[in-house]
Amino acid sequence: MVRTPDERFADLPGFPWSAEYVVDLPGYAGLRMAYVDEGPRDAPVVLCLHGEPTWGYLYRKMIPVFLDAGLRVVVPDFLGFGRSDKPVDDGAYSFDFHRGALLALTDSLGLSDVTLVVQDWGGLLGLTLPVDRPDLVGRLLVMNTGLGVGSDPGPGFLAWRDYMANTPDLDVADLMQRAVPGLSESEAAAYAAPFPGPEFKAGVRTFPQLVPTSPDAPGAEVSRAAAAWWATQWNGPTFMAIGETDPVLGPPVMDRLRQMIRGCPEPLRLPEGHFVQESGDIVARAALEAWQD
Repeated sequence: MVRTPDERFADLPGFPWSAEYVVDLPGYAGLRMAYVDEGPRDAPVVLCLHGEPTWGYLYRKMIPVFLDAGLRVVVPDFLGFGRSDKPVDDGAYSFDFHRGALLALTDSLGLSDVTLVVQDWGGLLGLTLPVDRPDLVGRLLVMNTGLGVGSDPGPGFLAWRDYMANTPDLDVADLMQRAVPGLSESEAAAYAAPFPGPEFKAGVRTFPQLVPTSPDAPGAEVSRAAAAWWATQWNGPTFMAIGETDPVLGPPVMDRLRQMIRGCPEPLRLPEGHFVQESGDIVARAALEAWQD
């Protein structure tokens, strides 16, 4: 296990929030999981889940909007990412490893009836949580993501998975600048801050390999159960935002997900790529306004 030095997270542009930590979650002895926890402790909670290869910094434009609305905002870093501890063995990571840590964290914090905000792996994992915690989610804000039900993910994802399988030391800053036009050098460096060397990137390396792409893959069964839950049990408000130039999790995938989520209204469609949170202030305000109608 490695722990990114704190000085790597000093003076990050647009991200002044310090980390809270939980240690020794059940089943995760010796591992420290980081999360941002801002706003009144008795206010309704917004739970924001990041994806690959990002961390809580991804939500820097959404957090202030939610805080201004009087909400409490909780933004975990998955183990292997951000300010959380990072097992160095690629084999330590699995679908259930990540999902179990999220469930344990929400239990530790006593969360229920949250506004769940998800994108990428945040959705692949987060959308499955109600299978075990049906009272966890009260509202849903969903951006470019899907459920790993074990179906063919398409050539775009397969190309990405193959690329990552052959890139043990991914240049996170370069990837983010290529994916997000106009991202500054300092913002790109902030995305890369948790990962100063290849030994810190086991989580980054393994995420693409963990997507359930066959019916018997780990995580596929619970993902199918989650699809059924969202289709038949969900009755809360949903807001969907789609970055329409995402080559992997763009409109076709999101339109299928919309059909799966009971009562999901017409989405907000943006000229963004995969990382919709880079227009997160627009998305967060639009969601809050929609929920007030």
